[in-house]
Formats: sequence, C-alpha cells, structure tokens
Amino acid sequence: MFLHPLVVDLDGTLIHTDMLHESALRLFRSSPVKSLCIPLWLSNGKAILKQHLASRTDFDPETLPYNEELLGWLRLQYSKGRKLILCTASDQSVADSIAKHLDIFDDVIASDGSTNLSGKQKALLLEGRFGRSGFDYIGNSKADLAVWESSRHAVIVNAGSNVVKKAGEVCEIEQVFPPLVRGVSVWVRVLRVHQWLKNLLLFVPLLAAHELANVGAWFLLILAFFSFSLCASSAYIANDLLDLESDRLHPRKKNRPFAAGLVPIWMGVVLVPLLLIASFTIAGIVGANFLLWLLFYFVLTCAYSLVLKRFMLVDCLTLASLYTVRIIAGVVAIEQSPTFWLLAFSAFLFLSLAFVKRYTELEVQLKNGREHIHGRGYQTTDLPLIQTMGITSGYASVLVLALYLNSNAVIKLYQTPELIWGTVPLMLFWINWMWMQAHRSKMHDDPLVFALKDKASLVTGALFAAVLFIGAVGAPW
Repeated sequence: MFLHPLVVDLDGTLIHTDMLHESALRLFRSSPVKSLCIPLWLSNGKAILKQHLASRTDFDPETLPYNEELLGWLRLQYSKGRKLILCTASDQSVADSIAKHLDIFDDVIASDGSTNLSGKQKALLLEGRFGRSGFDYIGNSKADLAVWESSRHAVIVNAGSNVVKKAGEVCEIEQVFPPLVRGVSVWVRVLRVHQWLKNLLLFVPLLAAHELANVGAWFLLILAFFSFSLCASSAYIANDLLDLESDRLHPRKKNRPFAAGLVPIWMGVVLVPLLLIASFTIAGIVGANFLLWLLFYFVLTCAYSLVLKRFMLVDCLTLASLYTVRIIAGVVAIEQSPTFWLLAFSAFLFLSLAFVKRYTELEVQLKNGREHIHGRGYQTTDLPLIQTMGITSGYASVLVLALYLNSNAVIKLYQTPELIWGTVPLMLFWINWMWMQAHRSKMHDDPLVFALKDKASLVTGALFAAVLFIGAVGAPW
C-alpha cells in the first residue's frame, strides 16, 4: 500500500511557538543594540530577517514546547514507514536543528535567506516536488490554505473553526488536533494576579502610622495598589519573555503560559506597553512623587530581568530592594515620611526571603543533577552558604524589630507597648519555620506565595496582627 508523504509545518503546528519571535527575543536579550537592526533586515524581506536572526542566536531544540499529541501521532506514522518532511517558513538552520533532535524526518525544507517559504511559495514548491494531491499536509493557519489546496488530505492543528471550515472546502480533512484552550485561568497566570498580593505592602505605612480612619489615604493607596499591580504584571510578562529558556529547564516554571506556548509571544510583547500605559496613568492620579517611585520600580525590575539576576548576591539584594520600594511608594502615596525602623526591618526581612528563593531553586537543580541555575551566577555547592546568609538576614530583621520596640516611637503609638514584645518570638518562629521548610524541600519558588498558602504562616501572621492590635488599643484585662 502506497503511503503519501506527510509534510509537517513547524511554527504553531509542531511546536506551540514561533521561531521568528523566539529568535528576536533571544537577540534582544543577548544584544539589545544588535536588535535595533531588525527593522533594517525586515526591509529586505522576511527570509533575510530570519537568516540574520538564526545566525546571531542559538537555541536548544530539546527545550521547545512541542505539540506532544501531534508528535506522538507523527512517530506512529513514521513507524508505519510513512515519509515525513518538515517544511517550514523558519530558517533552514533552525529547521535542521529541530529535525536532528526529533530524528523522525526524512527531509527538511525551509526558508533559505532569499525565499520565505510560506503560503503560496510553499504550495508551489511542494506541488513541484510531489505533484498536485501527491502529499498530505499538516498546518494550522489561513496561510496554509494555499498548501491544502494543492494537497491530498489536510491534518489541521491548533486552528479555529473558520480555518477548519475553509480547509474542508479545498481538500479532504484527515484529522483535526484541537487548539489550545486559553481560558480565564491562563490569563490570570499570564498577569500573575496572585503576585499582586505583594503590593499590599503599600498599605504597611498606613497601618504602621495607625491612620486607619484616613479615608483619603485609603483611596490613594487603592489606586496605588492597582497601579503597582499592572506595572508588576507588565514586568512579570517581560521577564517571562526574556527568560523562556531558563523557565523551560525548570520542572515547574516550564508550565508558565509563555514557556509552554499556551499564549503566543507576540501577545506578551503587546501586553507589556498596554499595561504600563494603564499603570502610569493611574499613578499620575495618585501623585507625581508616587509616579517617580513607580518608574524607579519598573526600571529596577527591568534591570533585574535583563542583567542583575545573572550576578550572584546582586540579584538577591535587588529582589529585597523591590519589596522595600513598595513600602516607600506607599509612604509617598499618602505623603508621609519613611521611618528608619520600617525600612531597615523590611530590607533585612526581604533579603532573607530572596535567599530562600535562590536556595529553593538551587535545591531543584541539585536534584535534577545540574550544577548551577541556568542564567544565574550560583552553583549548587553554594547551598550551605546561601542558607547561612539567609538565616542571618532574617535574624537581623528580628533584631531591628526588637530595637524598634525599645524606641520612643512605640511608646507614642501603643497603649501597652510591653505587649508588642510578643511580636519578636513570633517573627523568630516564622523565619526559622520558612527556612526549615526550604531545607526540607517543601518551599515554593516564591516564599511569599508559599506563606499565603501555609497554615503555620497564616496563623503566625494572625497572631502578629492580634498582638499589634491589642498593644494599640490596650489590654482588656
């Protein structure tokens, strides 16, 4: 029985991503200056652009988000003796690398620097090689309709109902692989809405100053919260886009929407400026000084994503600073003056949590047999030292808290200041608890997210708040 050759598209079909977008991002990450040449290369044609990007960037085909359902079906066809051809508009070098990794393709046809092998160009080439209706084609988009018109059967992957309908009008459909579902939960993950809880730190200065009855301050801080949250989402998306390869090497982060190909890269590129515009617009309502601190936060976040996270210790200090900046922004939003005690306490506490984060990531790499974190400056042999520095930083925050409780500010703010000393053992317990969980490999990638789901942390937080409340209003006994 004669089996017609099966021609397979790459971008959006065999893989849940687009190699042109991937290559452009890699170039921007490795050499932002060279990425300015992209419009010039594009002016000479897409094929030239793809060739330039492919020659200036490198990638690991093993880490790409493959369509596993389709890939399994292709391997079955290959085992039956069917000839498989990878035919893509991506550059030849990119296609060759992927084909070599998968080891199921008999031939590879791709763009060569002069011809962008897409749509009608692809249809003409395949028809010239195999004859009209002499092959079956697997594709995913409207651009593939021209190819399906020349093919015998169509296999449709990740396409909408409109594409499926039109493909059925030009050739017989052999099989349909349903598109990825992008529900509300996926977009919640894209925006990292759960991370918005960190922006509750903006309200800390209001609580610390016992200004709970200040309605105007509450209004400004609510606006500030959404402004910071949108800005943070923009930064998280930018970080996810620039960190695709590192995320794909991580056992949990590989499931993030962009790393897994659940959401196209171009959507992330569009979302970043839109979220920023909305964020800065709201910040302008809060006040000019708040807007400046928000801008500083965004610049520092970008610096972290692009450069600073690659340097050991600097990355953790930056993470701690990003948390502290939230508290300063909260102070500025309600036009208060930041206190030394609050800033010193938060700096040491968040530095400890930043070390928890790195410690947890290194433990994961150690279990997977790797010696370092991709894109980071740490080695798994650094684990004991990171643990020591993290615990020390946590104890330093408790020391600052203890010294604060002995200051005149406490006497002015609290009816029964001696009760506030109960916060010290609570903080000591929590710091030690977090590090014990990290040591036992029970910690989440983000310690604050872990704390919000951890019963012991929630109980400790409730007791901490109760002690402060009783100290402020006075003991009932």
